[in-house]
Amino acid sequence: MISDDELIRRIHQEAHDSYDEELELELEDRDIDQYTGGAESVQTSEYRELRRMYFRELFRLQGELVKLQDWVVATGHKVVIVFEGRDAAGKGGVIKRITQRLNPRVCRVAALPAPNDRERTQWYFQRYAAHLPAAGEMVLFDRSWYNRAGVERVMGFCNDDQYEEFFRSAPEFERMLVRSGIQLIKYWFSISDDEQRLRFLGRIHDPLKQWKLSPMDLESRRRWEDYTKAKETMLERTHIPEAPWWIVQADDKKKARLNCISHLLSQMPYEEVPHPTIELPQRQRHEDYLRNPVPADMIVPQVY
Repeated sequence: MISDDELIRRIHQEAHDSYDEELELELEDRDIDQYTGGAESVQTSEYRELRRMYFRELFRLQGELVKLQDWVVATGHKVVIVFEGRDAAGKGGVIKRITQRLNPRVCRVAALPAPNDRERTQWYFQRYAAHLPAAGEMVLFDRSWYNRAGVERVMGFCNDDQYEEFFRSAPEFERMLVRSGIQLIKYWFSISDDEQRLRFLGRIHDPLKQWKLSPMDLESRRRWEDYTKAKETMLERTHIPEAPWWIVQADDKKKARLNCISHLLSQMPYEEVPHPTIELPQRQRHEDYLRNPVPADMIVPQVY
């Protein structure tokens, strides 16, 4: 167990990292320190340099993801990427970084809620199949059909027969996807007991993140060992040559994001697609055109 002083330091660090995440949308390659205000005073020079390195590498990898996207569209490639892991393992963070600068019509996220009454009577994989990609699309599953091997098993939402049937069906389902021309990549984000505890405490004490904690998340914390056993069984029984599991060491969120994106890029033989030179056309102007003024009561107040 980490000490109380270390725990407090890490919770503060966690909060700081979360604000970095929002800054990433706008900072591009600008100097990030000018945007951090008083938070800068709690950083060491080494930490600031590591942050700069992280941002530089993240933007470089995101540039490669744009090239990958162009190649997927040009070749009609079909990709499914599954992200699994414990609560607070960082799945959503890496998905956000992957999709951040991509076209949502090409790269989309499937994050399905709990099945409704009708869906519970369907073939188990049916509601997931509806989200599979067409040619030139990438679909990222933020949790997937592996719910049955994890939360449903641990929380008792499926019976033993359904659980065993899942392990008979899942490899065949995935082989069918691959035979149909879909590339399937599966990631498990692995975090330690202490790291999950830290991240949950960070959510409890950060009012901007409390919505992320559900009663199910808290119960999953109590059943850590049950989830470990379920994960081990899942990896053992669904690690197949056509769609192997890849484990992302995720105690360090920023390293996990970079490592996952770098690995994802290595899984496809993409290359830069040439584009014609784009020239901005001159705007047409007509002497009889007159722009009508906007009524003042329609304008948003300029508070800032």
